[in-house]
Amino acid sequence: MDIISNETIIKYKNNAFETLTDKVATEFPLTIYINDTEFATLVCTPDHLEELVIGFLASEGVIRSFNDIKTMNIDDRGGFCHIETTREIPIDVFSFTKRVLGSCCGKSRQFYFQSDMEMSKVSMSKTKVTPEQIVDLMETMQNTSDVFKETGGIHNASIASPDGIIVQRGDIGRHNALDKLYGYCLKNGITVHDKVIIFSGRMSSEVLTKVSKIGVGIVLSKSAPTDLALRLAEDLNITAVGFIRRGGFNIYSHPNRVIGAKEE
Repeated sequence: MDIISNETIIKYKNNAFETLTDKVATEFPLTIYINDTEFATLVCTPDHLEELVIGFLASEGVIRSFNDIKTMNIDDRGGFCHIETTREIPIDVFSFTKRVLGSCCGKSRQFYFQSDMEMSKVSMSKTKVTPEQIVDLMETMQNTSDVFKETGGIHNASIASPDGIIVQRGDIGRHNALDKLYGYCLKNGITVHDKVIIFSGRMSSEVLTKVSKIGVGIVLSKSAPTDLALRLAEDLNITAVGFIRRGGFNIYSHPNRVIGAKEE
C-alpha cells in the first residue's frame, strides 16, 4: 500500500490561485485480532506494519517477547491483522480507556494509565553521548526523512548507538513511530538498554512513557518537552534533550549521560 497519496489542491500564492498536485501522507486503520478476538485498532502510516504490531503489543504488556507470537497475518488491503499466540492471552484484562493515577510502589506517580505504570521501566543505562553526537544524530535523521520532506505529515523516530542510526521509522502517529522501532528491535534481537532514541516531535508524556517501555535511557528531540514529560523523565532516570539544532540543545533531566555537562 502507498504511504503517500497524490491529491489535487488549489494553492494561493503571490495574489493568485493555481491548481496543482500535492503529496499527502496516507492514514490507515489497522484492526488487530488476537486468537480471533478483536483487540485494538491502530490508525497509522501503512508501512512496517508487522513491526508496529509487535512493538505495540509488547509496550502494552500483551506479549513478553517476539516468541509469544505463533503466527501473524496482515491484510493490508482490508486493514486487518490476525495473530495467533503461543500462550493464552487474557485479552479482557487489558483496558485502553480507563484512566487511573498510579500509586508509587517504585513507579512514577505521573502515569494516567495503569498499564503504563506496570510496563514502564526505570532506566539503568550507562550510555553516554557527546554534544557533537547529539547534534549529528538529529541532523542525520532530519536529512534522511524523505516522506516528511515530501508531505510534512509524519513524525520521524530513530534508534541509534551514540555513533550512528541503526533504524529509522516514520508514522502519522508519534507513538506508532516508536512502536515500529521497538518491534524492529524485538524481531531482530537488538538490545536497547544501551541505545538512544531520536525523535522529531514534541516530547510529551506519551513519548516518554513509550521510551521507558522500550527501555532506552536517552531521548533526543528536535522540539520542546511538556512539564509532565519532564517529571516522568526525572522519575524514570531518562535523559531528555530537546530543541536540538546545529547551534546547541537543552538538557532537561539527568545530564550525567551527556559528556561535559554538569555531573549529578
